[in-house]
Amino acid sequence: MQNYFNSIAIIGKYMNPAALKQMQADLVALAQHLKSKNIGVCIEEHTAKHAQLTDFKVVSLAEIGNTADLAIVMGGDGTMLSVARSLIDADVPLVGINRGRFGFLTDLRAEDMLVEVDRILAGEFIKEPRMLLATDVIRQGKIYHSNYALNDVVIKSGLRLIELEVSIDEKFVHKQRSDGLILSTPTGTTAHALSAGGPILHPNLEAITLVPICPHTLSNRPIAVNSISKIEVNLVQFDDAQISFDGQYQVTLEVGDTIMVKRAEKTISLLHPSDYCYFDMLRNKLNWG
Repeated sequence: MQNYFNSIAIIGKYMNPAALKQMQADLVALAQHLKSKNIGVCIEEHTAKHAQLTDFKVVSLAEIGNTADLAIVMGGDGTMLSVARSLIDADVPLVGINRGRFGFLTDLRAEDMLVEVDRILAGEFIKEPRMLLATDVIRQGKIYHSNYALNDVVIKSGLRLIELEVSIDEKFVHKQRSDGLILSTPTGTTAHALSAGGPILHPNLEAITLVPICPHTLSNRPIAVNSISKIEVNLVQFDDAQISFDGQYQVTLEVGDTIMVKRAEKTISLLHPSDYCYFDMLRNKLNWG
């Protein structure tokens, strides 16, 4: 049977060498299984180093887009988020094998991975595009920092209440005093935004949510806007604040900074097993009855 993919990159939880050693056997089994099917296999360089995978081609994250037509990520949601941001310019779909806690983005169980991977190789999968947020931090009229987020962009205070002014499509919405503000994609509504009381949005929705963190006024509630909206957040007053991207990359903010958030032009594609159901996933991960 002909394989749907010819070259596959394997990426482990490369930020955590200890975790990589624990999943070494699974990584080796996966790589050898793919090789036995005459599939070109390459290993992300940090994964190869710490999991001691010496019998396969080694590539950097930046090279995967030119090397592979599928990336298999073994780890948790944090690993998937980091890889997704790194591969936003590469047209490479992602498959996740869960070795973390929740696994909202990593569908496959490690115990079943070879069977499920074979189904995906046979073309039995659902391809789902996921939107990202593109953010610019404007300081003194110039772009100070730019970044992407698959889950969320979080503006937060480090000490006490932060004062923000929010505008959407150049229309003033409100001034809020809170511990911060979460701007989330539908993917991210099951992450930090959910903990802050935000709604769960189905990933197929074209929307961005704005969820205040512990607002000083109870009438400040989460809202959702169309994904084509351009959101502007002005920092009016705070003692200490920062912006984070998917909770993994932080930048210190200054009074007077302006945060510009919009939908990224490119998307990331996730491949799910053919019997995947978003509501089944929610029920299992969130322990719904």
